[in-house]
Amino acid sequence: MRPILTMGVDLAGSPKRPTGICLLQALKAQTAIAYGDEEILELVAETGPGIIAIDAPLTLPPGRKSIDDINGSHFRPCDMELRRRGIRFFPITLGPMRLLTVRGMKLKSEFEKMGYRVIEIYPGGALDVWGIPRQHQDRAALRRGLLRLGVTGLGSRLSGDELDAATAALVGRLFLQGKAEVLGNWTEGAIVMPRPSAARGGSHFLP
Repeated sequence: MRPILTMGVDLAGSPKRPTGICLLQALKAQTAIAYGDEEILELVAETGPGIIAIDAPLTLPPGRKSIDDINGSHFRPCDMELRRRGIRFFPITLGPMRLLTVRGMKLKSEFEKMGYRVIEIYPGGALDVWGIPRQHQDRAALRRGLLRLGVTGLGSRLSGDELDAATAALVGRLFLQGKAEVLGNWTEGAIVMPRPSAARGGSHFLP
């Protein structure tokens, strides 16, 4: 039986900036850089992943009808849980996160129309759980950490966007295996994170 293909997307807020893409077949990674929405949609149509894990907000905070709506909260339940756990993140209603949120929600809608399951993930938070440096802290150490978790195919010249996409794809794989947890809820906003227990014991938790 062919292993399920998972796709990780480290989405940029603007199509003029690089979006990291990772296709993970079992634990073999293949990465790429994309730009426009159509390019990303074509990659999905061509590869047919079992799940798409996106590093971008995919829902608005409760009470908001749009990103420009000043009513409602700045934080979703999943954001509050990240804060409770001491995991650093940018509020989705501030600065460049607003563009990223709009683009992420649009792509999620397009993917779901195509019949794909889409989840929101947060590479920085996942890496914190695993005790691996984030890309802005030490990109080489991030790559080494993913290799220790069993991911293969990660060349030494990969960009931070591609490594974050690989992290996203790995979290998507864990979710399909029942080895991830959901912060928040699917209605008001959910972020999928690796279970803390999965970080202990090394790569054997990723068969």
